[in-house]
Amino acid sequence: MAHHHHAPGHDDEHRSENAHDHEHLDWAELAPLLESQAELFTPLYEHALAWLAKEVTDPGLIVDAGSGPGVISGLFAETFPGARIVAVDGSEPLLERARARAERLGAGDRFATLTGDMPGVLAELDYPADLLWASRSIHHLGDQGAALTACVERLAPGGTLAVMEGGLPSRFLPRDIGFGRPGLQARIDAVEEDRFSCMREELPGSVAQAEDWPALLTAAGLHHTRSRTFLLDLPAPVPDRARAYVVESLTRTRDLLGEYLEADDRATLDRLVDPDDPASVHHRPDVFVLAAHTVHSGVRPV
Repeated sequence: MAHHHHAPGHDDEHRSENAHDHEHLDWAELAPLLESQAELFTPLYEHALAWLAKEVTDPGLIVDAGSGPGVISGLFAETFPGARIVAVDGSEPLLERARARAERLGAGDRFATLTGDMPGVLAELDYPADLLWASRSIHHLGDQGAALTACVERLAPGGTLAVMEGGLPSRFLPRDIGFGRPGLQARIDAVEEDRFSCMREELPGSVAQAEDWPALLTAAGLHHTRSRTFLLDLPAPVPDRARAYVVESLTRTRDLLGEYLEADDRATLDRLVDPDDPASVHHRPDVFVLAAHTVHSGVRPV
């Protein structure tokens, strides 16, 4: 089972998958959705990588821990043309996609994959990493502090660990969409927060932890912690691929979280994802994508 996180939802990603029975989540089945979302979010990731690149200069080895289908791995290959990239994930089908993407980008010769569960699989890396990136993969691990410590152990002295966690829930629609009770997305967020907490509690070796990521990075032995939030702002009218992502995301929300919503909200969501309804997100002109993701980073002392 992959510990990768790019299912649409909560921090635009942790939304839907958390409602699932976590152990039975089929990450390979999610692959097209994970990939389309990551591609849509490319401008946000590019800004985050440019921010990292100001302090991480000329890395020899970059590890993408919980890489999924490898969209961000590919961006690392483009941002750091001298670096070797290793994509790590629990799902071999997702890593096959990552390898194919690296080949298409002309980076196949400096791209490798490692299959296995985080964080133990990191022990199989041949070399310490100059940059270890974990995008929404740490929160799938029961003991997040221990996971960060394991990541730090795989860093070269002076190496950087960067985790993308937190941020803000995504918004796709105005507060009042003209039917149903206004504020639907905020109520979906509340359900998702509860489901996310349940997911975390059910993880093996789950440790309750305040999600102060800079403090967790410091506790794991890193210095120079810093955080920065990056915005994805795709205003209406959105391109077709953004609309398709909203449709997929809300459809998944309806399928996974519908039972936890009030009946009137469930009815509103049903209309919103019905392709035959002119007021659905398939057709309405006011659909947008607004999301914010936060990156926290720190440096292993030399």
